Amino acid sequence: MPKYIFIVALLAISSLLGACSTLQFPGVYKITVEQGNVITQEIVDQLKPGMSKDQVEYIMGSPLIKDSFNAKRWDYIYNIRRGDELHKEQRMTIFFKADRLDYFTGDFVPTAITEQAQQSAEKEG
Repeated sequence: MPKYIFIVALLAISSLLGACSTLQFPGVYKITVEQGNVITQEIVDQLKPGMSKDQVEYIMGSPLIKDSFNAKRWDYIYNIRRGDELHKEQRMTIFFKADRLDYFTGDFVPTAITEQAQQSAEKEG
């Protein structure tokens, strides 16, 4: 009989502890966590085709992902989280050809390209 009481008590305690994990306490401060490399338009505008890997790394910082199987691609990711909620995410992938900057893709476009696109749209319109 004492074994059954111990088992019932153990089950009751474990269920109570499991229920406590789903509770959220009011007024708990959730810190903002920034991860990765900061990517801004000013930084992206400094990148020019033909730059060496060292020059790109000087401007952008060390890439978050340097693929050992594909040395021609560097990935940069920047996240801002508050608690469990993703607040902001920016991505950029840089491609190299013969160890020189060939092109890049991601959430940013060089200002010169956007200005050219605006000028051509104005001429057409």
